[in-house]
Amino acid sequence: MGTKLALGGIVIDVVKKKIKNVHLTVHPPSGAVRISAPARMSTDTIRVFAIAKLPWIRQQQKKLRAQERETPREYLSRESHYVWGKRYLLKVVEEDRPPQLTLTPRTLLLKVRPGTGAAKRMQLIEHWHRAQRKAAIEPLVVKWEPRLGVEVRRFFVQRMKTKWGSCRPGSRSIRLNTELAKKPHECLDYLVVHEMAHLLEPIHNERFVAILNEHLPQWRIRRDALNRLPVRHEHWIY
Repeated sequence: MGTKLALGGIVIDVVKKKIKNVHLTVHPPSGAVRISAPARMSTDTIRVFAIAKLPWIRQQQKKLRAQERETPREYLSRESHYVWGKRYLLKVVEEDRPPQLTLTPRTLLLKVRPGTGAAKRMQLIEHWHRAQRKAAIEPLVVKWEPRLGVEVRRFFVQRMKTKWGSCRPGSRSIRLNTELAKKPHECLDYLVVHEMAHLLEPIHNERFVAILNEHLPQWRIRRDALNRLPVRHEHWIY
């Protein structure tokens, strides 16, 4: 069951779980704050922990709220779309045949049946992004499994509203946001390593940072590049 703490003008969602350590996260794009705490930890102890972290929380929220947003997509010709960090112009062609999406050197060519609305066009493009991402993730997982000494039994690509990725150590699975198909390849590489490292160390502690430093020394540069890139213009719900 979840509760809320109001501290210094910040509302923090608190969820108690069967875990050993406290986890604090600040989620994009609005900076929603969540604390996952051990089931037996008292509310007063959680409050003291949160008060100590308020300066860090505000710093993270400031960064997230300053991040550039894409303008609302209408899925019309001449509209800008990003694929692997590069900008392409959408070209919509109506033909009485099954839908098709092709990436050319300068355009994202979408062929649809006459009368296809914006919602269906969005669905087709998002499905294509998901396929692109899946095809790119598998070789990265294969590359990093022996280097990190972990096994990923399953990976998923899905639309995620609060984070770029997540993992479940118990099932040895990782999940990545479909939005990553719009970001440079090195950002995906970083996210794959990040989530696979969580299979070794579930929380962002010194051991986790040491794993990233050893296997991907430039991880901070890639993380910062990812966080500077535009994100979807929708109101993400935490």
